[in-house]
This record gives sequence, C-alpha cells and structure tokens, in this order.
Amino acid sequence: MKAEALYNKKSKEQLKKELRAETFDRITCSFYRYVDIEKPAQFRDFLYRSWNKFKILGRVYVAKEGINAQISCPDFNWNEFINSIEIHRYLKDVPIKRAIKQGESFYKLTIKVKKEIVAYGLTSNEYDMKTVGTHLSAKAFNKKIEQGEAITVDMRNYYESEVGRFENALTPDVDTSRELLPAVKEMLSGCEDNEILLYCTGGVRCEKASAYLIKQGFNKVSQLSGGIIQYAHDIKTQGIESKFLGKNFVFDNRMGESITDDVIGVCHQCERSADSHIDCANDACHILFIQCDRCFKIYNGCCSKECKNFASLPIEEQKKLRKDPNRVVSLSRYSSRVKPKLKEITS
Repeated sequence: MKAEALYNKKSKEQLKKELRAETFDRITCSFYRYVDIEKPAQFRDFLYRSWNKFKILGRVYVAKEGINAQISCPDFNWNEFINSIEIHRYLKDVPIKRAIKQGESFYKLTIKVKKEIVAYGLTSNEYDMKTVGTHLSAKAFNKKIEQGEAITVDMRNYYESEVGRFENALTPDVDTSRELLPAVKEMLSGCEDNEILLYCTGGVRCEKASAYLIKQGFNKVSQLSGGIIQYAHDIKTQGIESKFLGKNFVFDNRMGESITDDVIGVCHQCERSADSHIDCANDACHILFIQCDRCFKIYNGCCSKECKNFASLPIEEQKKLRKDPNRVVSLSRYSSRVKPKLKEITS
C-alpha cells in the first residue's frame, strides 16, 4: 500500500484523459539546486507525498548532488506548492522559473533518484560545485555579446540549438549531455584565457559545466542566470533587445517556446523553413525530428513513407511485425545523427 502511494499506477491513456478533462489552468515551471542531499530516496518520497496531493505533474530528478525539476501545478494550488518548497531546507528560496508558453506540458508526476541531476558522467575530481561561473543577468549577458570579445557557447544538444540559439554562439554537434563537455572542451582548446559565456535552457547544465571548465583551466567563465527561460521573461518585462533567435526547445509535451518570431530551423524532409519538433507517429520508431505543416500532412506525422505505411497497418499486424527482427519496419536503426538526412529516405 505504501509503495502504491508513492508511484503512479494509472495508464498513459487514462492520465491524458484526466488531464484533458481538467477545468482549471496549470502553471508550468522549473527549478534546480546543487545541494548535498543526505538521503535522496527519502527526500524523493517526501516530494512525491507533498506534490501528489496538490495534483502536481512533471519530471523531477533527485541525486546526492541536488535536484532538477520541471513541473506543472494547478493554479489554485500554487501557494501550497510554494509553501512545500519553502519549508524544506534543501529548497528554501530556490529560484523558480515560470514557462512563457503554458499548456499540457506533463501528464503524470515522475520523481526519480539519479546518480547525477545532469548526466555528464563526470568523476568528482573533474569539477567543484563550490567554484562555478559568474551568473549574468539578461542585460549583462547581452552587453558581453555586444562587446564582441567573449566566446558564447550553447550548452545544449544540437537538436535544441537547431531551432533557437544566441547570435554567433558555438553549438556543439552532440546528441547527449555525456558527449557535451568533452566536445566543448575541445572546441575551446587554446582559449583558456578568453572570456567564456555559457547558456542552456534553465541554467542547470551551465552550473555544472562552468565548474568543470574552471577546473580544466578556463579562467573567465560566466553563465546566463536562469538560462533561456529566465532570459525570455527578462527581455519582455524589461524591454531588452533579444540576442536569442528563434525557439527554446523544452523537454515536455510542448516541445518548445518561441522567444522571437525568427524561424531558423528547416524541415528534415523537404528543407523548408520550420521549427516544430515532433515525435514520429510510428510507435516502432519515435524518432525526434523537425517537420513542416506540409510534410506533416503528406506523411501523417511520420518521418518517412516507410513509417507512414507501417503506422497505417492494423495494430495487431504492427505488433506481429515488431516481433520479427527480419521484418520489422522501424527507423530505430537510424541514429539521431542521421535526422538531418531524412530527406534522403523519404523520397
């Protein structure tokens, strides 16, 4: 009974049905904090008990090194949620960033205990969280960019930067967080004395990345405080010119938040201007790619004719084919590195 109260037991379909039946608004927000958590599993259970009763949904990672959370809270429970944050010593006064674009961001509450809250795969001697980069406001970050002397680095995966990024930023060509730091270190080789400006979605990746770079000998490391999410709020409320172009990719059902009207991405199938990531509608594929409205209609939300044909088969036939390794029609064999080459396999 106790275990059941600490984990969701409903199906995905039921959860989505309940979400769409809600008659109230939700507030999507995020926060993180690097802090020594003595008993992560116990803290995890405390959070689940507290937030589940407030109908909070989202994805939360807890580790000995801290917490990283993206959640959706009913508007009428917002004050109770804030109170649940403030009463705990690990979370008191933690900066909370509200999303610009609201909507159906999450459909269930998932809180997991992890080894790291950002999966960089670092050893403890490669960084020191007591020494991190200087936090810069939106205005200060813009000023550094305008001065033209600092090197701006996107601390996100390539599929995030392909729909939105800061002007003239270095964008690592990597798929995962584990690949990111080695790639950035190599890109910045020989620039140890240059000023480095880091940015990411909400700040959590930059926090640890700045500690890593400082440990590796980079002397002037700064980071965008609150990430792109906070930057988007600040440029609107303070009337600041945006140096970020396009859309901020987010890891929930919304897929992105438009910061400016610039569309810098292209459809992976026809190469027309587009910035909407979608999950291939073929359940045997689920590759993440950019698709324009025209190709969405042509391929029924799939990444290729092959996947479109497979997805149109009766469910029972799809299940049989998935069990046959010699017959299954799936683009899972294509790594995310070939996503820009989808045009070649859709013709």
